[in-house]
Amino acid sequence: MPEPLEGITVVEMTIAVQGPAAALYLRDMGADVIKVEPPLGDPSRYGRGRNNETPDGTMGPQFVAVNRGKRSVCVDLSTELGREALHKLLATADVFLTNYRRPALSKMSLDYESLHDRYPNLIYAAVNGFGPAGEDADKAMLDGAAVARGGLVSATGYPDRVPSVPGAIIGDTAGAMHLALGVVTALFARARHGGGQSVLTSALGTQLWLQQWELTHVAMTGTDLDRDGNHHPNIRGPYGVYKTKDGGAILIAQTMEQDNWDAFCIFADIPEMAFDPRLQLPGQRLGEGLTDADSDEFRAKLEAAFLQKTAREWDDFLRTQPEIIWERVRSWSEVLEDPQNLVNEYVIRVDVPGVGSVRTVGNLVHLSETPGSAKGDPPELGEANAELLGLAGMSAEALEEIVTRADAVREEAMALLLDMQEK
Repeated sequence: MPEPLEGITVVEMTIAVQGPAAALYLRDMGADVIKVEPPLGDPSRYGRGRNNETPDGTMGPQFVAVNRGKRSVCVDLSTELGREALHKLLATADVFLTNYRRPALSKMSLDYESLHDRYPNLIYAAVNGFGPAGEDADKAMLDGAAVARGGLVSATGYPDRVPSVPGAIIGDTAGAMHLALGVVTALFARARHGGGQSVLTSALGTQLWLQQWELTHVAMTGTDLDRDGNHHPNIRGPYGVYKTKDGGAILIAQTMEQDNWDAFCIFADIPEMAFDPRLQLPGQRLGEGLTDADSDEFRAKLEAAFLQKTAREWDDFLRTQPEIIWERVRSWSEVLEDPQNLVNEYVIRVDVPGVGSVRTVGNLVHLSETPGSAKGDPPELGEANAELLGLAGMSAEALEEIVTRADAVREEAMALLLDMQEK
């Protein structure tokens, strides 16, 4: 079967997550993605994080997660030959995708205006921290800065404690999703109307997208929502996470039918809640018409009830109640083994040198007639230099010079690092 982006070539010049994850989606949908890296490579190649006992020199988990299936070209863009190599690739590309900051791109004449003049059909896709306009358009960003400025941190955690950072880098990954969506939209527009254009989005902007309901609620009411610990700031009543007897946790969201609510209250040994007039309708059980005092009362009873049984006991019971929306809270290790994730190929395997077969997140969008697919393993630095630059018309002498230059830069950096360690 054909894949939806088959025949599309993406030249990616990115680091970390927000840019690479966008290009990963395009790769899974069939595009050929060429990752152009500097002599030292994408820094995330070397990031280890916590509890990482893999052999020294193993690719970093962050790099593996968002670069599988791509091809790596390693050139030094500070040299004329390196820039020539990049332009050889851009000459036949459909998309240039980057999360480098605008001043760095302009310095290399890789800003939108320069490339659009030279390649009028090229889609120029760029994502940054805080948007393309305003005084902070060129401000440096890591994920936490975007979620702090976007308001999500203020709504996460307990009201009597310092706000909490979310447990995943959702600023970066959400920005990547919007960039990929923008690229596909621009490709569609080019097919319909002709010509390339710029696609710009940001981690900050996507934080607002993720909080559309909450932000609109604040705008309409004129009152901020307070963080509420294990519960959503804008939902009263049972909705929330409850600790179980064995230290597990269950999230209860909603009970749609009265008979399921009755069964729940009987199993939880809180029969009085089944007859409480404040909880007789689905809307009431999702907080409509309840006061803060009502919420506190119901939540206290549920906290005590959940502590009387293990997570497995709750899981076994709740599976018999199809109109209760709930889930057992799972660790990341459990998520990787969840049969639902495996059967949908949300979790796949890739081979990582030095480690072997490991699980990572796969292609999440399933199309019936032109399906995409996970495309393979993360690339070694510069592994496609000879193939891709040779096909682009670079001579053997030029290819050798490009590799020699990259090797020299790496050796110089290693020597500097060893010197610093000795001091």
